[in-house]
Amino acid sequence: MSAQENTEVTAAELGHVHLLGIGGVGVSAVARLLLAQGLSVSGTDAKDVPVLEQLRAAGATVWVGFDAEHAHGADTVVLSSVIREDNPELVAARAAGARVLHRSQALAALMNGRVGITVAGTHGKTTTSSMTAVMLRHAGLAPTFAIGAAVPALGTNAELGTGSAFVAEADESDGSFLNYRPFIGIITNVEADHLDHYGTAEAVHAAFDDYAALLPADGLLVACADDAGAAAAARHASDRAGSSRVLTYGFSEAAQIRLSDPVHEGTGVIARLRDADGSEHRLSLQVPGEHNLLDAAAAYAVGRELGLSAEQALAGLAVFGGAARRFEARGTARGVRVYDDYAHHPTEVAAALRAARDVAGEGRVHVLFQPHLFSRTRDFAAEFGEALSLADTVWLLPIYAAREEPIPGVSSQLVADAVTVPHRIVTAQDAAALVAAQAAEGDLVMTLGAGDVTTQGARILSVLEGAA
Repeated sequence: MSAQENTEVTAAELGHVHLLGIGGVGVSAVARLLLAQGLSVSGTDAKDVPVLEQLRAAGATVWVGFDAEHAHGADTVVLSSVIREDNPELVAARAAGARVLHRSQALAALMNGRVGITVAGTHGKTTTSSMTAVMLRHAGLAPTFAIGAAVPALGTNAELGTGSAFVAEADESDGSFLNYRPFIGIITNVEADHLDHYGTAEAVHAAFDDYAALLPADGLLVACADDAGAAAAARHASDRAGSSRVLTYGFSEAAQIRLSDPVHEGTGVIARLRDADGSEHRLSLQVPGEHNLLDAAAAYAVGRELGLSAEQALAGLAVFGGAARRFEARGTARGVRVYDDYAHHPTEVAAALRAARDVAGEGRVHVLFQPHLFSRTRDFAAEFGEALSLADTVWLLPIYAAREEPIPGVSSQLVADAVTVPHRIVTAQDAAALVAAQAAEGDLVMTLGAGDVTTQGARILSVLEGAA
């Protein structure tokens, strides 16, 4: 196994790096790694968020509020897709002739010369990459990693390790996952999403085929056999001349690493795992849901490829306690448990609520959901309604616009019309009190969505505590 060489820019060529939107989880991860490499780093964010002080303490010069002067002297500017072309710092940097890189291109430069492990898929990227990094670190391999969420077991979302492995999420939302040149590529699943970028489901699937084609002939594609899209990408890769090796995982009988007999225990889950060599093992996780078992099986495959014994890989996965906003426990009040999850696609919502059912036991499940993006709500309103109907009661916030402008006729009402259990559209101001009033001892409340619904968990707990 050899480190991958990227023919694009290398870290040594970046010079002074200025990062736009440096407070974002993805861009801040790049900043942490650049600082650890000893590079000169500065950056700007629109808001003063806690991570900015951490980056300052690590040696970065950081501003709040964009101003063209901040980009003065930058050799390279790094940004994410949310930065607009008319951003004054970007305009100034381009005028001065600075190199402009997408966040993924900067990560690819840092990955150069290491064994790249990138995790792609419509769902599960953060959990799978987190599990992989935790497992490798637990085994003493000291990986470098860049993850789209804080991971308690790691203490951070990014770290420059002394080992050869580099674990990173490969975000398909804007096509930037094609900027990497990994040695191991994971595809957790492939579904229609981000149609504002791709236009059609067929284009989404084609992009994942292109991702698989990036792997070298001696590399490895790890794909979920249970998911039709991932399985198709695996078949296409196997049929392609000069393609990498392919290893599948899942509950399917066709999977080379096969899961079976899942049993939910409290907030965790266990299952049997049959390795590709036919050996049988017990996979035990601290997090709930069969979707987490699948993510763990993908991470296990990576560990085995990198030389870990089955016992080493399983021991590392057993210490994984979750990632921020992935079925994250926010607290308990009056016997009501409150969890928060980033789920913002119908498949993710359904997986989160099935896991909530397992954890709730005899209790009811109440969900406060905030649709993310007008285009996604328009395209999947019926599917969201079906997924949310796995709960006992559904509360809907207005759509979180993120990068989009409103679309006439598109609102949370489209989702509400498809929900088949008791439901109501509420404002952010009223949501906590209304949800808390419905919850009783033994129940479970979930806040779901990729927007600011994450702030509602603390408010719900506060209302519950005040009513005690």
